[in-house]
Amino acid sequence: MGRALLYLIFSLFFLSSAANHRKVEYLKLPLLHKDTFPPNPSQSLSSDLRRLNTLYSSLNHRSIRSAKLPLTSGASSGSGQYFVDLKLGTPPQRLLLVADTGSDLVWVTCSACRNCSSRRRGSAFLARHSSTYFPFHCYDKKCRLVPNPRGVACNLTRQHSPCRYVYSYSDESETRGFFSTETTTLNASSGSAVKFKKFAFGCSFEATGPSITGPSFNGAQGVMGLGRGSISLASQLGRRFGNKFSYCLMDYTLSPTPTSYLLIGRSAQVNDSKMSYTPMINNPFTSTFYYIGIESVYIEHVKLQINPSVWAIDELGNGGTVMDSGTTLTFLAEPAYRRIVREFKRLVRLPEVNDPTLGFDLCVNVSGVSRPSFPKMSFKLSGDSVLSPPPGNYFIDTAEDVKCLALQPLAAPSGFSVIGNLMQQGFVFEFDRDRSRIGFTRHGCGLP
Repeated sequence: MGRALLYLIFSLFFLSSAANHRKVEYLKLPLLHKDTFPPNPSQSLSSDLRRLNTLYSSLNHRSIRSAKLPLTSGASSGSGQYFVDLKLGTPPQRLLLVADTGSDLVWVTCSACRNCSSRRRGSAFLARHSSTYFPFHCYDKKCRLVPNPRGVACNLTRQHSPCRYVYSYSDESETRGFFSTETTTLNASSGSAVKFKKFAFGCSFEATGPSITGPSFNGAQGVMGLGRGSISLASQLGRRFGNKFSYCLMDYTLSPTPTSYLLIGRSAQVNDSKMSYTPMINNPFTSTFYYIGIESVYIEHVKLQINPSVWAIDELGNGGTVMDSGTTLTFLAEPAYRRIVREFKRLVRLPEVNDPTLGFDLCVNVSGVSRPSFPKMSFKLSGDSVLSPPPGNYFIDTAEDVKCLALQPLAAPSGFSVIGNLMQQGFVFEFDRDRSRIGFTRHGCGLP
């Protein structure tokens, strides 16, 4: 299947006031999915594992250091499957970013060129070509929201002393630049352009390493952080619209590809009565990730014998389960993973395919079976809610006439489990930060 164009719909609701009555408007940005899954199973696994190493590195740094300055919140290493066009600057410049709930910072590749005629349009943000670009001063309190490079003094007497940041990744990738403000321009459904001023972002002038320069980054010019932290796009825009957002990730292997969207604010499209809710679990060692509590796992309505401690966050911030749009597969703590695989092998009646190159522990031959049937799996979550994804979310095509269980084990004791974007497909997920809860429903996800 070739490249598919989807649409990411930002639904921003402008509240009426006595002085100014305004209509509800939808802001739309195109969202590109550049490759179908899996272009190559081993490549997808490699990208996911590199991303998890980055996220773990962020969490572990937070738990072992006592520095007052916040550390990087695990920006995407390029395995994210959903890409969004962001218009930045005056006049607007269009850039392709990875949409990522596992990070906070919105950062873009920047260029300080004076004569930029040799630059391909959209290859970088041209700071000198924008009349509204302005870096924070290093003494500004907002400079403390990003990790600052060591050994760089802040000269309080200088007029031009930009706030410098450096993000380092576990695979030695690194991005450096200025923490800055700009104007973003979003197109409303009415056809008018809506501008958001003083949007904080990272203007990266130096990027090295495979996570953010290699092929897995898929040609993106940066990351759109949607995490829980104060500098994410969801937080900066969400404060004006109820401090919540929701999204629907559709199956991008279908043809024609259905619409995926993101809503910032409250939407009539999200019906509370159809929602199941589970509390956001707080981890004192990170303010970025969206944790949920798994209490038990069922296959064909039979509860599996898995010790509840497998899912718990310990006193050092290790463990737990994170919802992440930037990881493709779902990764589970190894004791739970082994028990789940064993039960699926017992129940699946199709012949197994033993091919280690596929990278999965359970693959079956479905040749000659027009509609293969697989056991149903569900997760009992905190708050008496149950997440029951359809089998197509976890048994996926990996080769001709071969389907594999799209789960992976995590053996590291300091790691957390991750619910990836394949497992989330076909649901509306609502992230309500004011009420500290995550809602989900199958109703309304297919609506444009």
